[in-house]
Amino acid sequence: MIRIIAGGKKSNGWLVEACAEYEKRLRKPFTMSWDFIDEERLAERVLRLPSDSFVVLLDEHGKILDSPELSRAISAPLFSGREVVFVLGGAFGHFPDELVNRANLVWSFSKLVFPHQICRLMLTEQIYRAQEIHDGRPYHHA
Repeated sequence: MIRIIAGGKKSNGWLVEACAEYEKRLRKPFTMSWDFIDEERLAERVLRLPSDSFVVLLDEHGKILDSPELSRAISAPLFSGREVVFVLGGAFGHFPDELVNRANLVWSFSKLVFPHQICRLMLTEQIYRAQEIHDGRPYHHA
């Protein structure tokens, strides 16, 4: 199971619909759920996760992975029964050192900076793509 902890409020309208298009295509163990919390409580929430959770922070200073690398990075813990937790800060989110130290992976989409809401959609699509790569389906044309 994949959990996404996102700082800020739940999105409305077109973004919810766009994310739902990818979410409905997911199959276990790639199924996902969203937890929206106040940015001020984000670190506290993540630091309370079980120690075996595989935590991925999305941060502009993180490691840039291609889609097959991301698929491998999250498939291994998923198929060993671990929960994978992606953490998105709020619109101006920077993670404290204790949170960065807790993360198993600090990942950046790009050297470009994207709006927080768009990152939610990109993450949902990349989780779907990771599933399709893992299963050997033709969605990812590499």
